[in-house]
Amino acid sequence: MLELNGWFFVHLINFLVLIVLLNYILFKPLLRTLSEREDHIKGALNSAEAMNIEKENQLREIEGKLTETRDKAKTVFEKLSREGLASQKEFVERTQKDAAEMTRKAREDIKREVKKTKESMKGEIEAFSKMIVEKMVGV
Repeated sequence: MLELNGWFFVHLINFLVLIVLLNYILFKPLLRTLSEREDHIKGALNSAEAMNIEKENQLREIEGKLTETRDKAKTVFEKLSREGLASQKEFVERTQKDAAEMTRKAREDIKREVKKTKESMKGEIEAFSKMIVEKMVGV
């Protein structure tokens, strides 16, 4: 059984003093250190979360700019494509006109040459005809 003698109170006082000393020397600094560590971890987590939100915002901004740039590039490409087709059509039309003009001139040149040839042959045919008539008639 438990005896309540003088040593009991000495041990009780010793125990209480030890608890108070340990509280000031060990438990409070340890709890303060743990609290500071917890605050530091919460701050780091909050900072990481803020960085993550900023990263998401920047990604959305970059995606928006990328979409805008793609749209601009598509517009420029379509514009240049239309201009190229118009230029090509104009070139083809000009070439066709030039070819038609060259064909017309060639036909005119051929007609002139044919006319010239006919006229020169007329004179030669008349001369040959006279020669043939003279030889046949014997004049």
